[in-house]
Formats: sequence, C-alpha cells, structure tokens
Amino acid sequence: GRFDPEDQRSRHCPYLDTINNDGAVPTGRGLKSHAYIHSVQLSHHVFLNLHTLKFYCLPDNYEIIDSSLEDITYVLKPTFTAQHIAHLDKQAKLSRAYDGTTYLPGIVGLNNIKANDYANAVLQALSNVPPLRNYFLEEENYRRIQRPPGDIMFLLVQRFGELMRKLWNPRNFKAHVSPHEMLQAVVLCSKKNFQITKQGDGVEFLSWFLNALHAALGGTKRKKKRGWGEEKEQLLQNSEYQERMVESTFLYLTLDLPTAPLYKDEKEQLIIPQVPLFSILAKFNGSTEKEYKTYKENFLKRFQLTRLPPYLIFCIKRFTKNNFFVEKNPTIVNFPITNVDLREYLSEEVQAAHAHTTYDLIANIVHDGKPSEGSYRIHVLHHGTGKWYELQDLQVTDILPQMITLSEAYIQIWKRREEDETNQQGA
Repeated sequence: GRFDPEDQRSRHCPYLDTINNDGAVPTGRGLKSHAYIHSVQLSHHVFLNLHTLKFYCLPDNYEIIDSSLEDITYVLKPTFTAQHIAHLDKQAKLSRAYDGTTYLPGIVGLNNIKANDYANAVLQALSNVPPLRNYFLEEENYRRIQRPPGDIMFLLVQRFGELMRKLWNPRNFKAHVSPHEMLQAVVLCSKKNFQITKQGDGVEFLSWFLNALHAALGGTKRKKKRGWGEEKEQLLQNSEYQERMVESTFLYLTLDLPTAPLYKDEKEQLIIPQVPLFSILAKFNGSTEKEYKTYKENFLKRFQLTRLPPYLIFCIKRFTKNNFFVEKNPTIVNFPITNVDLREYLSEEVQAAHAHTTYDLIANIVHDGKPSEGSYRIHVLHHGTGKWYELQDLQVTDILPQMITLSEAYIQIWKRREEDETNQQGA
C-alpha cells in the first residue's frame, strides 16, 4: 500500500541488528526495482542511498534514522573540521578499525588491483605533504570551482579529495583503502596513458597528476619563457658560442646519476656503485656544466636555484630510454634524511632573501627490480610520532631511518625546516 510521507521516517527499525556488509549495489526503491527484489529474495532489508547518505528499510520503504548508522556514513564520506586538520600532525594515537586492526591515520595500505603500485606510491607520498593534504581534506575548498560543461578533469580533484579523506579517516572499517575510483579517474583523464593493469613510471605519473590537478583547479599553463638575451660580450665575437639565461619555475629537480660501471668483481657479480647526494646536487651549483645533445646541435647547460620552496621534490634519473629498450641505473644514492642545507645552490644575489635553506626528508619512493618488471614501495615519515614506515600496497611496516638510505631511491619529497621546528626523525 501507499505510505504517508510523514509516516515513512522511523527511528526504530527491527532489522538494524541484522546489518552485515553485503557489498551489492542494487538501485531504486520501487516495487520493480533491483533493491526491492533483492530485499524480498535475500531478506536484506537495510539499504543506503550513496548520494543522499540516507538509510531505507525495504520492502516497507521507510527511512531509518538511527545514530548507530553514523559510523557507516562516516566511512563512506569522512569529514574533517579545521580543528581536526590542525592537529593531524601532532597525533601519535593509534586508531582501531571496525575489523579490530589498529593503524595510524595516513599510514594505511592501498590495494594493488593489478599493476598500479607506481600510482599507489605517488598518491601515498602526496598524502604526506600537509598543505596539499589539508586543502583536499576540506571539500569546501574546491566544491564551488566553476568548470566548463563536459569537463572531465575536475573528476581528478573530486576523487583525490575522497582518497585523502579515506586515507586520514580515524574511523575506517579496515586498515587499508581501495584507490579504485581514484585510479579509474586517472585512466579516464589521462586517456589511458596511465593504467591500472600496466606498470607505469612514477615520475611521469607524478608530473602529469600534479599538472592535471593544477589545471583542474583553475590554474593556468605557464608559457615557456624565451631566453632573456643576457649574452656575455666576450663570447659574442664568435657566433659559435653564445650564452643566454633562462629563468623558469620547476615542478621537481632532476638529479643525474653517474654512468654505472659494466665490469664485475672477482665473483662475477656486477658492482653496484654508490654516490653521495651532494655529488649529484652539484648540477645546481651554477658552475657545473652538463652537455646536452639533440639531432640538431650539442650545447652545455649550467643550473642554479633562485628560490627555494617550502617543499622540494627530487627525481633521481634512474631510467634511460632509447629506440630499443629502457635501461636502469642501480646506483645507490647516499643521503642524510635530515639537515640537508641547499644554501650553496642558490645564486649569491638571492641567498640573503632565504632565512631557511635546510630540508628534512618526508617521503622516499623506491623502485625495485627491472625497468619493465619492477615494483614500487615508499617510505613515509609520520609527523606525529616521528617514526618512519614502509608501505608497499597493503603491507605497512615500521622501518629504521638507517635502512632508508640503502634503497634505490627514485622520487623524494623534502620539507624545508622552519626556525621553530625541532627534529624528531632520529638518526
């Protein structure tokens, strides 16, 4: 029969004690709907509308209002207050998931659906950058941004925000999260350049993803600035040599590795070389020259930094592509995880404007194995406890800081240390 609208809302449902996570997603509430038939055939009576977050009892078709259901809606759509966000990096308290496992919010695994570990590692790294994370935890920050009709790129923003809120949810059902919806948006928005079923390159994905987010949030594409024509007069006498200066912004700094040796030791094992971080940072000291070759010409470049951002990304160039295959350089980079001072890489005229030039590592993405068959894992610093954790898909383990430097680091995120900060990272 028909129900009066006033009678369809009930705070008492006899089926609440029978709730179990079915996993089915039937639609509708009418007599011929999938949900109605599902409720009759399987005696599943409590249904949640994923859009309105309202619960209904079928086949009776009334809304259920009960505070005991709030945990379910919070898992589906976690919300964070400004006060909660402000204390995220000061919390050292473990949360207990619905299944009984304990976890630190923000340090939770991501499902590897097939070959998406490259994306998982990058997403985990970005979730550990507080200003970026905080922006996406509050949906109100971007909910009203106007986009052209039919623009699919804003889907990336929505899905990334949802993923951030799930990763940092202190009331999760399980101690891991599925990135499936986020990755579906990546596949769609990248026109299948990045996929779930095929291994991708972490640096290429990071670059595309950050630029795509920036554009979707209303950012503009920067035009490449032409050379400013600051040529040295003494070199103008010979047209073969001309020097020009170009100033540009960067998303990350590419650090070049020395060529790996081809010889083997007495046991016929390839020797894996090691290089200090400061040796490959010398590229940016303003005097080191690096040769670049194109099909048209050869030229030398020198680099120097003019401004240091609050967060700095290093991409260690491990892969070299040619017409036939991709080669990987296994060189180990020796780096301290704290107190890396970059003042000497700033040009002299801007050094005085930088009060703080020291950085601490907060995320380290590692590539293991061969270029095409390898896997990704990540080391992240939990700011609240000062401890390091290794995440590889669903696996989450703590790790000593000394072990991090023994890995084949590929992407690193460094945080500039401000004057009032104290170091909690240990050795």
